[in-house]
Amino acid sequence: MKKYGVLFLKVLTGCAFLVFADFPIILLISSSLKIDTEVFDYRIIPRHITFDAYKQVFKTLDIFTGVRNSFLVAAAVALLALFIHAMAAFAFARLNFPGKKKIFLWILSTMMIPFPVIIIPLFFMIKSLKLVNSLWGMILPMVPHAYGVFLFRQYFMEMPDALYESARIDGCSIFRTFTQIYVPLSKPMFITLGVSFFVTNWNSYLWPTIVAQDQSKYTVQILIATLMGSLRITWNHILAASVIAVIPTVIIFAILQRYYLEGIKMTGIKE
Repeated sequence: MKKYGVLFLKVLTGCAFLVFADFPIILLISSSLKIDTEVFDYRIIPRHITFDAYKQVFKTLDIFTGVRNSFLVAAAVALLALFIHAMAAFAFARLNFPGKKKIFLWILSTMMIPFPVIIIPLFFMIKSLKLVNSLWGMILPMVPHAYGVFLFRQYFMEMPDALYESARIDGCSIFRTFTQIYVPLSKPMFITLGVSFFVTNWNSYLWPTIVAQDQSKYTVQILIATLMGSLRITWNHILAASVIAVIPTVIIFAILQRYYLEGIKMTGIKE
């Protein structure tokens, strides 16, 4: 009886946490199906279910262009960041060169600098490269990040040294060792960080707002912000657009969930 009582308590706790975690999403979808005057009544089931908010969003916003721009920016940042971070981490984990520890600590120290602090100099750099009002202007500054280098390095250091040594003895170049041995074995970490980078940049608002000056370059987050009128805010329209913006990330996470969780479990700290 004690065993079943503990099991029941665990199931009950899990269900309670699930309801608590999913309640904002349920309320988001529910409120997007309400008329404007009923958005704040906090009913889970709307009194009058209507899709007018979605119709207005597709009518007033070029939502598909925003979704396309967001996808291109998020996917490009994720792919470039994975490639560059993995190579840098492999160098820090397996290669010996002067100042390796100091350089790595310097890279880690950049995590302590808030992004708003570097926005102005970053904008001047993008402007000098003539990338203002372009997707590349949103992509390139978001690629370097110490977080990815750190996690890849820890993951590579957990792999047996014999892998690297045997590959080098067999005549593999450093780049071939990295691409044919370390990359295939690091699939969970690539997917974990790829999903993280994609979602982060999909939801990014501040930097795209600064760089994008033409409506054709707006991401979906900027388009949602344009629904905030100066005199009246139609919250059901904003919530409907938010539901549309959430769908791609939910689909990606649902497809890659198994690999994402596996990557998190296999991420460790080892010196």
